[in-house]
Order: sequence, then C-alpha cells, then structure tokens
Amino acid sequence: MGFYFYTACCFLTIFSKPSIAIDTLTLSESLTDGMTLVSNDGSFELGFFTPGSSKNRYLGIWYNNIPIHTVVWVANRINPINDSTGLLKIQSNGKILLQVQNTTAVWSTNSTARVENPVLQLLDSGNLVVRDGKDSKPENYFWQSFDYPSDTMLPGMKIGIDLRTGFHRRLAAWKNWDDPSPGDLTFGVEFHGSPEMVLRKGSEKYQRSGLWNGDGFSGTPKLRLNPIFDYDFIWNDNEVYYIYSLKNKSVMSRFVLNQTQSVRQRYTWNPEAQTWMQFSMMPSDYCDKFGRCGPNVDCDGNKLPTCQCLTGFRPRRLERWNSSDYSAGCIHSEPLNCQSGDGFIRIEKVKTPDATNSWVNQTMNLKECRAKCLRNCSCMAYTNVYVTRGGSGCAMWFNDLLDIKQFQSDGQDLYVRVSASEAEQKKKAKVKLAIILGTVIAALWGFLLIVCYIRRSRRKFKDEVEHKNLNGREDKDENEDMELAVFEFGTIAQATDSFSFINKLGQGGFGPVYKGTLADGQEIAVKRLSKSSGQGLNEFKNEVKLIAKLQHRNLVRLLGCCMQGDERMLVYEYMPNRSLDLFIFDQTRRTVLTWSKRFRIICGIARGLLYLHQDSSEMNPKISDFGMARTFGGDQSEANTNRVVGT
Repeated sequence: MGFYFYTACCFLTIFSKPSIAIDTLTLSESLTDGMTLVSNDGSFELGFFTPGSSKNRYLGIWYNNIPIHTVVWVANRINPINDSTGLLKIQSNGKILLQVQNTTAVWSTNSTARVENPVLQLLDSGNLVVRDGKDSKPENYFWQSFDYPSDTMLPGMKIGIDLRTGFHRRLAAWKNWDDPSPGDLTFGVEFHGSPEMVLRKGSEKYQRSGLWNGDGFSGTPKLRLNPIFDYDFIWNDNEVYYIYSLKNKSVMSRFVLNQTQSVRQRYTWNPEAQTWMQFSMMPSDYCDKFGRCGPNVDCDGNKLPTCQCLTGFRPRRLERWNSSDYSAGCIHSEPLNCQSGDGFIRIEKVKTPDATNSWVNQTMNLKECRAKCLRNCSCMAYTNVYVTRGGSGCAMWFNDLLDIKQFQSDGQDLYVRVSASEAEQKKKAKVKLAIILGTVIAALWGFLLIVCYIRRSRRKFKDEVEHKNLNGREDKDENEDMELAVFEFGTIAQATDSFSFINKLGQGGFGPVYKGTLADGQEIAVKRLSKSSGQGLNEFKNEVKLIAKLQHRNLVRLLGCCMQGDERMLVYEYMPNRSLDLFIFDQTRRTVLTWSKRFRIICGIARGLLYLHQDSSEMNPKISDFGMARTFGGDQSEANTNRVVGT
C-alpha cells in the first residue's frame, strides 16, 4: 500500500504543475519554469522539463493527456539550463527568446520579418508557431517548430527540402535518454538525381527508402496497406518532402529515431494498456542495412547465402566471396560491348539501387527510357519512375548498382544491362520455361477434364443403373414367365466393369459383346443389343424363349438375359476356345473337317431350329431361310420382315 501511495504522490508532483491554461503567449507575457502552455484541445503541452536522470532543464513539447511523459520537441537541445530560472518570451519583431535569470540567452529564433502584433501559439498538432495576432493562416506563419524538428515526426510535419531556398528539414536522434542533444543518427530527404529518404549514422548511409514510385517507396512496399496512417511524397519544382496523416484522428502515433538501437521506429498509443506499442521499425532485417552485399548484388533474406550476384554477373573476388565476404560485390560475367549493342535483363520485385548516381525524367515512357540508357555506355539499369496507371517516367542508374534488396512480393521491376549474349540466353531460358509451364498447365487442365469426365460419366451411369433397376422392379412380374434367369442391369454392369473397353470381345451387327465375371466367379459373355436395332420387348422375349429351348453340343448355352428400360442383353456362357467358325472354316488347321461333317453340323442346328416351330395362341414364330423369323399374330398367315432377328 505504501508503494502505491508513494507512486501516486510522485505522479501528482510531476504533473500537477501550475499552468496558464491557455495556448498563446503575447508580447506582454512570459513563461517561467513551472508554467506551461496547453494546446486548445489539450493534446500537447509546452514547458520546462528534466529528462531521465539528468539535472538539466530544457524547454520542450510533450503529450499532455497520457501518463507516460513523452517529449516530441526540444528548443535548447545544445544549451541546457542548469537551474530553474529559465524564462520564455516573444519580442516585438517576432523573435522567440529563451533566457536564464532574465539576462543570458540560451536559445532564440532567427527572424527578420516585420510583425505588428506577434503571438506565440501551441497548436493542437503539437506545432509551436509565431504568427500575427490577427492572421491564423498556416502559409503566413513567421516561424514554426515543425521546420526545426528534434527526434520525432508528428502528423502534418514535413521532412524534406525547400528547393527554392535549399532549407532542409530532418530529424536527429537524442544522444541518449538523459541527453536530448543531437546524436549522429539522422533522417531526411537526399536528392541526387532521384530523391529518397535516407537514414544516416554519422556521415555513412545506414538505411534508405528506395525510389518513390507513386504508390510508395520501393524499399517498403507493404507499408502502404497499414491501418494506422496515410503518407505521401511530394516532389515538384518548389519542394520535395515526406508527410503523413492519421486515418483516425483519435489515434496517437509518432515516428521517432532511436540512437541506442540505430533505428527509426513508429509507435502507436494503446489506451487499454496505457503504453506505446511499436508498430514498425527500420532497418528491420539484414538486407535493410545499406550496402550489405557490395555492388551489383541482390540481397535476399530468403536465400543462402543472402548475397546473390545479379543475373549476368559473377563474384569480383571469388575467394573472398566463398569466405562470406561480399564487400567486393560482383562484375559482369561477360564484358559489355556498348558499340555493337548490349541487352537488358529484368529483375522483378526489388528495392531500386542507391540514387547517388542516378538520373530521372518524369515524362518519358519505358521504351524511350530503354533507348536512352542503351545509348549511354555508363547506364547500368533503368525502370519507370511511377508504377501507377501502367507506369510512366524514367529513372536510370550509372556505374555500379548498390543496395538492391529482393522481395517475395510487391517491390519494383529493374532492367539491368548485360552483354547481348547473356540477354539472349536469358530470353531463351524464359521461352523454354514458358513452354514447360504451358505444357504442364495444359497437362493439368487435360487431367482435370478427364477426371471431371470420368466422374460425370460414373454419376450418369449410376443414375442409369438406378433408373434401370427401378424399371426392372416394375417389370419383375412381366419377367416371371421367362424360362431362364433374368439379370438386373447393375449385376451385369458390375460383372463387365461397367462395360469396360478392356472387356470387349468383339462387335456384331446388332451390338458389342463383353466378357464378364459374375459374383460367384462364373465367366460370361454379354451381348448388348444396340438401341438402334429396333427390336421390341415382346419380340425380344419370344426370341429368348426360343433360344433357351435350343440345346446342342455345338451351340453356346444361353444363361439368361436382361430387360430393363431400353436395355436388351443376352448372357451366354463364356467360350474360352473361340467360336465354331474357327473349326468349320479354318483352312490352316492340321485336321480339316470334311464338307460332309460340316453339312451334318449345320443340318443338326437347322433341325433344332425347326423343332422349335410351334403354334401359340398369341404369336407364331415361323422359321424360314435358316433361322430368320418374323413374329406375327395368331390370325395372320404370313408377314414381311425388314430386320434380322434370331441367332
């Protein structure tokens, strides 16, 4: 309990300082240590503070309505105040003056403007401005703290260059948590051919954004889709700068440099946890740091080794390269020949090279850009400046290509100069790959079509079986007068493996014949009459009855039939030794049947057929011309036939 009481007392001591409770300071007013200005909506506060474990006092701006004291701007970063005698006031010429003991100036602004009624105001954005008391238009501010940022970038702040005056707005990290004086970690726009955002550590580049392509920076392609903020990069004749705004005005988000970790971070305030949550950080991986792999190398964090020579290049120092020292980079595998003509290879989804040796034209198209690069023997790569609306503009890089990073998605295409033979080889490889891919895709489509066809056929066949079985049950009573077995369609279909082509024995004038195996193992031959034969149900029944009564040692025995729906099938015993004609008419056999023996066999069959001639009260099958019959009514004496029936 004592601990919480002590903490509460400390909190009240820190944040219960006297306040003017206004956001403006006039000529007749001053701000002393212990007093503050508060923005109109209460978001930000201006006053004196002591950072960390330091004993020095600084004039700064911080978030007002959160429990964590978060400073976003410091005035006297270089000249701290050693006591509590600091005093802030505004002079008649609009100059801001910070004094100690009301005599010594420790910080001030430079102003040569003539102001009739200057006031100092803390805005809701966290921007401290000097303006005319009667004019609140931003474009008429005489001075503003957003032009002189510390380590933090707030929404609406510009980081960039005024091209008319050469004035730079850039961030500089605190040296440490106790000392807000500028460290050596800085962030701003650098304009060498094409502008880009650069993080420096001292005089060395540490991380850069890549080319602005109209949709975002090529080095941070996924940042555009974030839910917290929108951002833009303005580039015209007057200025070039980076700016962002919050999608939800109630959200607090800040961009800050961290000297200790040598990174730039974005934080978002979490009201539930009452703390700052890190949203993003750069550099975030090995390949984000500048020049990790040397010139003409593609840094890919998803490969081993991480550093890969660009296509058409080889390691400059092979022994060092094999020892994981990539600083020497890569050179062309084959020498360039600018006079006779070189080519280009497209590298997809990359961060564009360092812009130090680059050139930009915002109106050329990609074809014109290629031609211009090809004419310049020092031009090593080109691409569109903008990727939106189909691509436009021209960006070219000269000499070695530095700090290229590979992405798995997004990124930007880069066209790299190589020898004509390398370009042709790459083109052939692409054509070959396209053919292979096309073949594979076609094969897959063909396979899928076959699978779909088979499944559809099986489904259709299953429906037919069910339909025929249903019809079979309806015709069951009609089949009871048959003198031999009546098979269901499904039984025969199963025996012949759905009338598989493999089981097909042959094809006759009235339909195909299939080999099958019943469930009990008996082998059968199934003659499936063609639906175009025109034979009716009664005709088929009578024929089956006639054939069933015919028994002869030289005839294949009929086992049964199938009559379901429009299906007509005869089921015979399977004859493994082939047909009778082989024995009657085969002239190549060693033992040849005599004509008399052949005649006796044929006459025996004919007598069997004639024996089957019998009268019926309903129908009379009459025999003529060796087994060719026509079914006619009992009151008829003759009939004509135009189709062959019988066996």
